Amino acid sequence: MPQINSVLIVGAGIAGCSAAITLAGLGINVTLVEKQTEWRFQSSGIFLYSNGLAALRDVGVLDDILESGFAIKDGKNEYFDQNGKRITDVYYPSISPGVPPIVGIKRAEMHRILASRLDALHVSIRLGTTLTDLDCGSETTGARATLSDGTIQNYDLVLAADGVRSPTRNLIYPAITPRKTGFGIWRSVHDRPADLTTKIMMMGTRKRLGIMPISHDKLYIFGTVVEPDEAWYPAEQWPELMRSKFAEFGAPVRRFLDQLSKDSEMLYTAVDEVAAAPPWHKERVLLIGDSAHASTPFMGQGGAMAIEDAVVLARMLAKPGAIHDTLREFGRQRLPMCQFVQDESRQVGVAGATENPDGAEARNQLMRENSQKYVDGFYQKLKAMRG
Repeated sequence: MPQINSVLIVGAGIAGCSAAITLAGLGINVTLVEKQTEWRFQSSGIFLYSNGLAALRDVGVLDDILESGFAIKDGKNEYFDQNGKRITDVYYPSISPGVPPIVGIKRAEMHRILASRLDALHVSIRLGTTLTDLDCGSETTGARATLSDGTIQNYDLVLAADGVRSPTRNLIYPAITPRKTGFGIWRSVHDRPADLTTKIMMMGTRKRLGIMPISHDKLYIFGTVVEPDEAWYPAEQWPELMRSKFAEFGAPVRRFLDQLSKDSEMLYTAVDEVAAAPPWHKERVLLIGDSAHASTPFMGQGGAMAIEDAVVLARMLAKPGAIHDTLREFGRQRLPMCQFVQDESRQVGVAGATENPDGAEARNQLMRENSQKYVDGFYQKLKAMRG
């Protein structure tokens, strides 16, 4: 018997959907609310390394992800300078048999797979619905949630999975706010040439531009660049802005930049971090995913950490125990790993943002000497933390 009978999950992103699936799989009565009035997700791609893919296997959707996405079976990541000169190749590990090192997939397709699994589990989903008021409950009573559709109900647990700017987090811990990182990320989706079958990263001065296959016929490019903290750009300006911000980049990404137009699938977002200090819960309300530990994108681990939250929480709730002890232990277990990922990602980003144009060759030589060792060490550290 799980420790709880009912849960309200606020937010149907990666964290919320994954938690809804894992908890419904325990027989818990799950209600999932999402502010969007229909299933609409960011028009871009996402890639997951093997730890995130292993978590998706535990969620029960890995086979569908592999069928719809694009796996880099040998884990190869090719690095070039901005002119297209090869720097080095780095190979990412697989942490488990049957789990590829890297998979790219369109975000909308990933959410379609998650939504299909939710439907199969008969999870109650309320679109166009938000949380308007919340009593966090106590050790002996559940949380009392008021929803925008007028529903007022008690739940044994409420999960705040509503992202970086989480309104739910603001209700319980208003002092925890996102912090600006000074980075922006630009993404666009393109047709994939048949010969482009690896993940590619191009290293500019204070800029990075990547290419990742996300299906048998599509890829996406993603670029990070230093941006003013409050940078916002109208969507109609995105094609020209992305071309201009990465104008110095040549092949192999040049042809995709040249394709950008008003009809392109594009997305720009400013990058914020959330580093919630423990506890991540207040009585019967728990922060998960980006609401607790949003990270910069430089290690490609944000989605993986959110999915792992869902898997770890379900495992803990499946065991006998007191809910308050479990929520406290969840934060204690997850904090070191999420903090490690945040710190490593931030350090990589800051190092790139402070590069000197005259230091490119020295940087490239260091990459040749150290990149594989760094990647190996990073995943060995994650493995040790996982136990």
